[in-house]
Amino acid sequence: MTARFQLFVFVAVSLAALAAESSGGKYTRAERNHWAFKPRATPTIPQFTAPADQKWAAQPIDAFVLKKLQEQGLTPAPAASRLTLVRRVYLDLTGLPPTPEATKAFLADRSPKAYEALVDRLLASPEYAERQARHWLDVVRFAESDGFEYDTHRSEAWQYRDYVIRSLAADKPYDQFLTEQLAGDEMDPANREMLVAASFNRLGPFRKNAGNQDKAYIRNEILTEMTNVVGSAFLGVTLGCARCHDHKFDPIRHTDYYRMQSFFATTEQHDIPMSTEAEKADWQKRTDAVKKELADLRKKLKETTGPEKAQIEQIIGVKEKQLPEPLPELKTVRSDPKSYFPVHVLERGSSDMPTAKMGMRPLGVLLPDDAAEWGEAIPEPRRKLAAWITDPHNPLTSRVLANRLWQSHFGAGIVATPNDFGRMGARPTHPELLDWLANELVANGWRQKPLHRMMVLSNTYRQAAVAVPSAAAMEKDPRNRFLWNYGRRRLQAEEMRDAMLQSAGLLNPQRFGPSVIPPIEAELVNLLYKPDQWAVTPDAAQHNRRSVYLFQKRNMRMPFMEVF
Repeated sequence: MTARFQLFVFVAVSLAALAAESSGGKYTRAERNHWAFKPRATPTIPQFTAPADQKWAAQPIDAFVLKKLQEQGLTPAPAASRLTLVRRVYLDLTGLPPTPEATKAFLADRSPKAYEALVDRLLASPEYAERQARHWLDVVRFAESDGFEYDTHRSEAWQYRDYVIRSLAADKPYDQFLTEQLAGDEMDPANREMLVAASFNRLGPFRKNAGNQDKAYIRNEILTEMTNVVGSAFLGVTLGCARCHDHKFDPIRHTDYYRMQSFFATTEQHDIPMSTEAEKADWQKRTDAVKKELADLRKKLKETTGPEKAQIEQIIGVKEKQLPEPLPELKTVRSDPKSYFPVHVLERGSSDMPTAKMGMRPLGVLLPDDAAEWGEAIPEPRRKLAAWITDPHNPLTSRVLANRLWQSHFGAGIVATPNDFGRMGARPTHPELLDWLANELVANGWRQKPLHRMMVLSNTYRQAAVAVPSAAAMEKDPRNRFLWNYGRRRLQAEEMRDAMLQSAGLLNPQRFGPSVIPPIEAELVNLLYKPDQWAVTPDAAQHNRRSVYLFQKRNMRMPFMEVF
């Protein structure tokens, strides 16, 4: 039997079993008992009798890890050297290597609390927020252009990036952080920061259609993008797989998808001009002047023949480039009951095939079978969705975030598929530890810094990276899933670039503000755009700012970032 045929049989049997389980629309015991959908446990911290074990596992994280290692017949690696540790924790928490002076100062400080004090300083540093923001921006599909064929720039998207950096620097509680992004405009529509936060809902790619537009299709694509990211980023489920039919593997019904989408039914795109009245008047004056010249030239072109016609066409081309750039607008959202767009279950996910109308309701597998819909047009719908997502009893949200934080320090999450906690995703290697971390997150008011601190202070984190593993380790855990040493991992492209600039004494520490467009090879620009569509930032000193401040264009990344 070939491997391909075996895979076919496995998938066929799995789908048949799931179809049998899911018949009738309700949720079976097996579906509800999937580990990710069960309430978080309150695990007992393992205890040890051997003095050496007690010393190594003094912190709960280490106790859970050591218990799993002993179950596998493995032992932890020795502690990393202080030189290794200072470089590791600097890169993890700030994305920058320690300076020679910082390294010498740490190595010279022999106090028992030296490492702990270093961690606290790094967590309080502005570089910490810039580094952690990069992780979050990747999760929420941040970019500063539309994508697709036009890939139009979003001139004010950088404000969302700055909002994220400031929020993480202040250790804003995650439940508040999440709610502001989902529903900041509903919380306080007059607050600029809340409108910037709500631009989260428009971070995804957007296709502009010329000519006759199918409004129902466009609206469906916008709502689909908003709905899918809630599933992957916040809940760790592949919600988008239920757009066209019941999810093939997870207990997410076709109707569940559109009930979740209904929370966005009153949401409309809202572009806020960022210019003053004087700037608007000046822009309009300059635009009208160029348009008048163009109109006169085009009129003359119609009346002209011969060689002079080509000259006029050339002048028109030059004049068109003199049209002022559109005034900057913040692309955010607002909730308007008057623009309520009824949501129907769409057969095959097509806007041309609507069936039953759906009201708002969260994922059914986390509710009683007889749970009613919340209604079709309730006030502040996205704010209510955020309240359900951040409810301390929601089994997914805290686990998903705790797992992402763990991944940022150990290279892989306790669940190796951070956006998929479903049946086709990886199972947790340390389920008790994951629940303990999630509980700690909630108990600490949803603040992330305490969890970062616990992780990097653990003996698990402080292990050496073993170059030549033992035979037992290679036989039982070659991928280091149970953390018998600190697994080596490559630096990310942003870390590489920032470290090179810092080491050369060229890193510009300026923070916040519009993104920087650095120079890249003209050949690459000309393949995709006209030269004026990649307008390099004039101030060369700006080109050496941290990578998080570089312009994020969907259809063209910096070649250096692609290499690493």
